[in-house]
Amino acid sequence: MDFYTQTGKMAIGSRLRLLTDKITADATAIYQLYNIDLQPKWFPVFHTLAKGSFTITELAQQIGHSHPSVSKIVREMAKSGLILEKKDKGDGRKNVISLSKKGKELSEKIKDQYADVTAAVEEISKDAKNDLWKAIEEWEFLLNRKSLLKYVQEQKKQRESRKVKIVPYKPIYAAAFRNLNEEWITTYFKMEESDYKALDHPKEYILNKGGAILVALYDDEPVGVCALIKMKDPDYDFELAKMAVSPKAQGKNIGWLLAQAIIEKARSLGSKKLYLESNTILKPAINLYYKLGFKKISGRSTPYERCNIHMELDLEPDR
Repeated sequence: MDFYTQTGKMAIGSRLRLLTDKITADATAIYQLYNIDLQPKWFPVFHTLAKGSFTITELAQQIGHSHPSVSKIVREMAKSGLILEKKDKGDGRKNVISLSKKGKELSEKIKDQYADVTAAVEEISKDAKNDLWKAIEEWEFLLNRKSLLKYVQEQKKQRESRKVKIVPYKPIYAAAFRNLNEEWITTYFKMEESDYKALDHPKEYILNKGGAILVALYDDEPVGVCALIKMKDPDYDFELAKMAVSPKAQGKNIGWLLAQAIIEKARSLGSKKLYLESNTILKPAINLYYKLGFKKISGRSTPYERCNIHMELDLEPDR
C-alpha cells in the first residue's frame, strides 16, 4: 500500500478498483461457500429480476448500468439457464426478461447468504471509524451532480489562471495586440477600416484619446488583449473593444480575467456605463458578456458590417 500512500488522493480510481477487486474475489468465494452458481457481476440483474420482469432498458435504468453491459450479462445468464426472454405483448420489438424456474429456485436458496453477508458488512461497519456506506452515497450524490472530470477541469483552470498576469499596454505588445485580434476577426469575418485604425495605430486611436489597453500574459507571453475606446456619446464613456484571446491559451479563464480587469479600469477612469458591439456567432464571447452583467440593447448604429448585437453594462446599478 506504499504506492497509495505516496500518490495520495490522485490515485482514487486505482485505490477503489483495488478495493473492488478484493471484495469481488471474496464475493466469488462466498457464492461457492453457499453453493450458489452465480457470478458477482450478475448480482444486480439477478436481484432486480427477483422482483419481476423487465426489458433490458428498464434493467439498465434500475441498476445504473449501460444498455450494452446489461445485454451482455443477460446473454451470459441466459446460457446458464437463469433467465427467460420473451417478446413484449405490447411492443414486439422489445424483449421482456424474467427469472426461469432455475433462477427463481436460486433466488430462494440465496436468502440465507443475503442475511449472512448483510450481517457481516454491519459487523465490519461497527469496527470501522468511518461509515463507508454513507460515504459512498454522499460521493455518488456529489458525482452525479458534477463529474470528477468537471471538478478536475475547474481545478486546472484555477491553477492556470494563477499564472496569468494582466498588465498595461506597452509598445512591445503592439504586434500581439494586432495579431491576436486579426486572428479571430479573419477566422469568422474580414478586417474592416475601423479595425485597421485601432490595430495599426493603438497609441493614436486609443491611448492618446483617453482610452486604455490591457494585455494578459501567460508565462510572460502575451496571449490576450482588450481595450477601452473613448466615446463621444451622451450615454457611454467607453466602448469595450478589441478583446482577443489566443486559441492556444483558451480554457485558462483568460477572457474572464481580462474582462474583469478592463471593467475595473473603466471604473477607475470614472466610467458609469460601458458599451460593446459583437456578433452572436461568437457564442463563448456573448456568454461571457452576459455573465459579466452586460445586457442587450437596440437602436444603435455601428461602423462594423459584422456587428449584429449591441450590449451595455451599468457600472453604477444601485444609483
